[in-house]
Amino acid sequence: MFVPGSQHRGFANFREFYVYYLGEHSNRVSRRLHVAGTLLAVLIAAAALLSGRWAWLLAAPVAGYLPAWIGHFFFEHNHPATFRHPLYSLRGDLTMLWGVLRGRVRW
Repeated sequence: MFVPGSQHRGFANFREFYVYYLGEHSNRVSRRLHVAGTLLAVLIAAAALLSGRWAWLLAAPVAGYLPAWIGHFFFEHNHPATFRHPLYSLRGDLTMLWGVLRGRVRW
């Protein structure tokens, strides 16, 4: 079982990863940067799909990751999980955004 703060980097499932993910996003400013970036990336992607302006899809990852990485490097002082667990990390971003929108995750 994963213990937050341990050096363990393997996760049996997303539920275990998400506990780690939330721990790596405990700084309020960093969490807000993540939520804002993820929301902006989702909106850009939706606008690209609805308008047929496919080039806008190139801006979505930049809009999502730039604020998140600023949060990690300047506020959390840790490294993004994107580099070690890219799919779980993306799912974590979307799960946290959904939790914030539903009032289940503090930001």
